[in-house]
Amino acid sequence: MNSNQLSKRLHTVATFVPKGSTVADIGSDHAYLPCFLIHCQVATRAIAGEIVEGPYQSARRQVIEDGLDHLIEVRKGNGLAVIDTGEVEVVTIAGMGGPLIAQILEEGKDKLNGVKRLILQPNVSAISIRDWLIANGWSLIQEAILQEDGKIYEVLVAEQSEHPVSLTYSERLLGPYLIQEKSSVFQLKWQQEYKQWDRIKHQIDQAGKTVGVDEKKKELHNKMKIVQEVLQWEKR
Repeated sequence: MNSNQLSKRLHTVATFVPKGSTVADIGSDHAYLPCFLIHCQVATRAIAGEIVEGPYQSARRQVIEDGLDHLIEVRKGNGLAVIDTGEVEVVTIAGMGGPLIAQILEEGKDKLNGVKRLILQPNVSAISIRDWLIANGWSLIQEAILQEDGKIYEVLVAEQSEHPVSLTYSERLLGPYLIQEKSSVFQLKWQQEYKQWDRIKHQIDQAGKTVGVDEKKKELHNKMKIVQEVLQWEKR
């Protein structure tokens, strides 16, 4: 992977950036995504944010190597602290856990005034992001799911809305657009999750009574039932 040839995961993120946007990529690593967006004339200007020194230096080197340091600024800092309010129209955050992405958005939400679109790619727990979006006046407008190198990723695209759409628990867990499409990758993901939950349930049963065990079993049962209904499985 490099700034001309993105991974399938990052390329999917890139497809949701509107042409002519100013973009901040938070946790940019090697700054491949911002460089790609500038090369393809999708973004007009970009900020690559990194908190860790090693990736920050890698991003700086990549931007200079690509001759884009006049259009991409690499900044070191925590989450959305690297941008000023009103500075960018699109924020991308990719390759982290859903709870961490939600935390970054929560801690920096004053910086999101003027941001028109969020493109978020959690590695796990996309529900954490959907819950944050609903609570903070953002509406999901698109979602994607893909498989790469044996791993399954979701991409969530949201825009600010005066009337954010509320989602059912099923939609928050599985994704309102992904439920509609029921792609083969979507089905594979939730078959795998179902098996994992089933294993956990058996482990809980074998461990006997402990504090909170009934609540945990109820939560697993509810999630397994949702997956059964959405995938239209026979009850097992």
